[in-house]
Amino acid sequence: MEKTIELIAPCHFGLEAVLKREILDLGYEIAGTEDGRVSFYADAAGISRANIFLRTAERVLLKAGEFTARTFDELFEGTRQIPWEDYIPEDGKFWVAKAASVRSRLFSPSDIQSIMKKAMVRRLQDHYHREWFPEDGAAYPLRVFLKNDVVTVGIDTSGVSLHKRGYREVAGKAPITETLAAALILLTPWNRDRILVDPFCGSGTFPIEAAMMAADIAPGMNRSFTAEAWTNLLPRRAWYDAVDEASSRVRTDVETDIQGYDIDGDVIKVARRNAREAGVDHLIHFQERDVRDLRHPKKYGFIITNPPYGERLEDKKDLPELYRAFGESFAGLDSWSAYMITSYEDAQRYFGRKAQKNRKIYNGMLKTYFYQFPGPKPPRKNKTEGSGK
Repeated sequence: MEKTIELIAPCHFGLEAVLKREILDLGYEIAGTEDGRVSFYADAAGISRANIFLRTAERVLLKAGEFTARTFDELFEGTRQIPWEDYIPEDGKFWVAKAASVRSRLFSPSDIQSIMKKAMVRRLQDHYHREWFPEDGAAYPLRVFLKNDVVTVGIDTSGVSLHKRGYREVAGKAPITETLAAALILLTPWNRDRILVDPFCGSGTFPIEAAMMAADIAPGMNRSFTAEAWTNLLPRRAWYDAVDEASSRVRTDVETDIQGYDIDGDVIKVARRNAREAGVDHLIHFQERDVRDLRHPKKYGFIITNPPYGERLEDKKDLPELYRAFGESFAGLDSWSAYMITSYEDAQRYFGRKAQKNRKIYNGMLKTYFYQFPGPKPPRKNKTEGSGK
């Protein structure tokens, strides 16, 4: 697979621009952007590099084909026309792991999965000249999108979703995913030279993702991927090279000020354990602390957080006071910026101020809002050289 291939990276709805910037930073050309996914061109090594380096993608798919299908016969024929023998070896295990349909005549996931599997078998039978396949080799799971009757077929190179970094064995209540946390951090102007505090840190996802960015630790360094077994498509060397590249960039000695607070002491213990697993526990200060006690002597800091938003009906009665206390604490932080994601509709009302920016983001099926309260920029450091003063 030395030729250029097209890869598809699904992401959270509303965060395509963040993922697009990440892909461009990796040096790849964007092929297209749609709701919830970004396509790009790469070489075979791009499969390993994208899986290991992308912080905001949910997975990486190898695009196998695209065609229009308004009937199941057209779906069968379109699937059969894809050169599956170029991707799947004789002993490969293959199936349609997921099918999603939007504004299309074909909408039954189980029927789509069944018919596409039969079409793949027919194509591979003709190529390999055999009636039956053992399917005891490497796995080649498919993910299929139907939109306006256009069928996009991708082979999943990641396996387990990329938000599973490998460091979070235990999560707190209503945890935010690692990929979403990373994307939200990247939506802010925060960098490792600025203070970052999460006063509702839970299992520590925001502080840990920020620390990994500060130390330039690639999110996929310490996990495995389905495509590692695809030796017919890319050599194992590609994965070793990508990990070597990632390892060469790590800066564990970086100095940064990242803090995570939570009122629940048991959750703080979980956060510390997760940070150790991620290799960034030395970069984060976790502390059991109520949001009412949120204060800091330094200026120009950042709050990035996912406060409670009443997942259970009985919790909703506590939200006005919680958000009011949060807003009062933030008001006492001179020149700080605050960014919070929540589905609580009255968040701004009780926080005590209207967000300068408000971005709607779907966290799975849950509609949330990313409220942004940017503070002033810190003054530029004096540069005496060449100033003539």
